[in-house]
Amino acid sequence: MTEALQLDAKAWALLMALQEDGRAPLKTLAVAAGLSVPATVERLKRLKDSGVVRAVSAELDPVQAGYPVRAIVSITVQQFGKHAFLDKLRGAPEVLECHHVAGADSYIVTVVCPSLEQLEHFLATVNRYGETRTSIVFSTPIARRGLVAPGASR
Repeated sequence: MTEALQLDAKAWALLMALQEDGRAPLKTLAVAAGLSVPATVERLKRLKDSGVVRAVSAELDPVQAGYPVRAIVSITVQQFGKHAFLDKLRGAPEVLECHHVAGADSYIVTVVCPSLEQLEHFLATVNRYGETRTSIVFSTPIARRGLVAPGASR
């Protein structure tokens, strides 16, 4: 097991700037972190190599991309069916994320679909793995957001 990278205030400032704009120029990131450009390059390399930064990607608007229906699907899956269920989800374009959880449910899955009919079809394909409970998302008052340093406030 590798030792966890210690994140100081400059590392967190760099991470916050990177989460705000993953395409920001190195100079902009360096200014935000209070570092030189070469020091910023080295910090980014260490953050990537350590796994703190897993990827930098674009955030798409599902509605604008043709997926106006969003739902949270909870499902209870028997132990013997979990591998097949997860394989099914990995191949499903509707699935944005899947969380293995404790409690009454086995998994909580976030899905997007072009229509309610498509959601119904998706649910029919996963219902054979277990009992589902579906919540349609009306709005998202707090969207997914980046991390802050432990103990810090927004």
